[in-house]
Amino acid sequence: MQSNGAGQEQESSELSCLNSAQNGESSSAGGSHSNGLLSNTDNSNGVGTSNGSSAGPCSGTSSSEVGSLKKKKRLSQAEEDVIRLIGQHLHGLGLNQTVDLLMQESGCRLEHPSASKFRNHVMEGEWDKVAPFDARMKFLLLQQKYLEYLEDGKVLEALQVLRGELTPLKYNTDRIHILSGYLMCSHADDLRAKAEWEGKGTASRSRLLDKLQTYLPPSVMLPPRRLHTLLRQAVELQRDRCLYHNTKLDNSLDSVSLLLDHVCSRKQFPCYTQQILTEHCNEVWFCKFSNDGTKLATGSKDTTVIIWQVDPESHQLKLLRTLEGHAYGVSYLAWSPDDTYLIACGPDDCSELWLWNVQTGELRTKMSQSHEDSLTSVAWNPDGKRFVAGGQRGQFYQCDLDGNLLDSWEGVRVQCLWCLSDGRTVLASDTHQRIRGYNFEDLTDRNIVQEDHPIMSFTVSKNGRLALLNVATQGVHLWDLQDRVLVRKYQGVTQGFYTIHSCFGGHNEDFIASGSEDHKVYIWHRRGELPIAELTGHTRTVNCVSWNPAIPGLMASASDDGTVRIWGPAPFLDSQETDGLSGNRGDSVFYSFFAQLLKHRYSNYLKFSPQKTAPTWTVDGHLQSRRLLTLTTIQESHNKTKCKWATKIEHHPKASEE
Repeated sequence: MQSNGAGQEQESSELSCLNSAQNGESSSAGGSHSNGLLSNTDNSNGVGTSNGSSAGPCSGTSSSEVGSLKKKKRLSQAEEDVIRLIGQHLHGLGLNQTVDLLMQESGCRLEHPSASKFRNHVMEGEWDKVAPFDARMKFLLLQQKYLEYLEDGKVLEALQVLRGELTPLKYNTDRIHILSGYLMCSHADDLRAKAEWEGKGTASRSRLLDKLQTYLPPSVMLPPRRLHTLLRQAVELQRDRCLYHNTKLDNSLDSVSLLLDHVCSRKQFPCYTQQILTEHCNEVWFCKFSNDGTKLATGSKDTTVIIWQVDPESHQLKLLRTLEGHAYGVSYLAWSPDDTYLIACGPDDCSELWLWNVQTGELRTKMSQSHEDSLTSVAWNPDGKRFVAGGQRGQFYQCDLDGNLLDSWEGVRVQCLWCLSDGRTVLASDTHQRIRGYNFEDLTDRNIVQEDHPIMSFTVSKNGRLALLNVATQGVHLWDLQDRVLVRKYQGVTQGFYTIHSCFGGHNEDFIASGSEDHKVYIWHRRGELPIAELTGHTRTVNCVSWNPAIPGLMASASDDGTVRIWGPAPFLDSQETDGLSGNRGDSVFYSFFAQLLKHRYSNYLKFSPQKTAPTWTVDGHLQSRRLLTLTTIQESHNKTKCKWATKIEHHPKASEE
């Protein structure tokens, strides 16, 4: 076979050529390398050096010197691979002449000559000329041949392929049984639908070729779209390493720039107070966004539950309704899977739980099995028709929506509960510093997690694989429930014997957030032990953090200071970041300049306060603008609190004198 692939070999020799290429043997008379690349030999047109320069008589260089120069300029293996990848990409764009010139000047070969014939035979449907390496490749080829016969109405030929060629392979017999069922298809459309097949033609054969290429070594034929795959992997790796990446992953390279490294700013992360909810008049013990992210429920020591509505555009929260009558306060809340109902539980000395219809505000069920019970935790079954409840006095019940007792498990002192997606397994942390799995159907239980200190609370990821534990005096621990191993211990948080609830959050649940007894909210990337953000603002213990499941840039925290803080991205970004997000740079610069001017002119009379409601600001009590103004960070030294932005400007009376 000629090194340029132009020889006229017999079809019978093609298999040996492909096999020799796969085994790393040279099959060209011109001295091709075992990786399928041509050696740098002299070309009659004078284009033979690795850098593409001419070696003609006008160059003033003897042939021996040219040979020596070529040896010095010989491409490395990595350089040859890059050239082949570029050539494949250009070929896919239809720039064939450019590919030919690139291969000629570099002295490389895009693929083994036998691979070109292999591709042509597959794309032309010349099945008898294709020489597969093994049974896997042969099975794929015969399957395509069989389906094309059926589509053309050649049932006898298809039956012959099935009986005489596919069945004797004794490979993937289950698939052969499925293929035999396609003989009953009445027409071609029915066949394509049942086989989930594009039909005879370029599309299905290209897909077949991609599958076949996975069994060929890259020295013979490059994997399909290899350069595109490598670039996509590089982008995905950069995103994975980005601490603040919190947007939906887009696998398309069209959505990113390959000229710059991927980086996300902290200002785009929910690290800034957007709203402070002060409607509770006592400690706020719990907060939880609904499953669709449109509502937030908060429970307080003041015996009320408040339902907040999330504005889908501004992400501002407004009070929807207040649910009252929880005599002991509300320490835990659980939304039903469809967000129709909300269950409220009290502290340790509470024997009741309340099941509310959120849409109507009506109390559907008030459940209490005994006045001596302690019902402090609850979890919904995925079917939305049952729930489990329990407490530290040994109660562990399964009930229906009317509060009727369906099953019970005696002697389990429950601290926290979670129902897995299988609808059968209930996870319960107990006073023995462990999490066990309970099956109410066959009444079996098993140990899953064992800690050395009390488990105050835990939550489970959406896929049911990971559990996030708040462990007394230890902090936040991440466990793999399937492998039953401790994955990571997160640092920074202060966790004593208060019940603090942490959460997963962000796109793909890449982040973890937890409250702390040092009045802060801590955020970690799931793969790192050190916090990537410490959020200040609360003045007492932060009991619970909830990340909005539908809006990755929205988070809520509940504290003993009686407030609920809503966290979001920075309300004002640098001009370059603003260009990328809003595209209205002039307007942003104007408002920034105007805000700075106000601060400088009336610095003695201006009073800044954090945002509580809608983003408005006033001067002399008159509404001036709906646009959110961001002023320079102001730090009050006496309490070391920071006001990240001002949304309300209260004009001092003395300002009018000036």
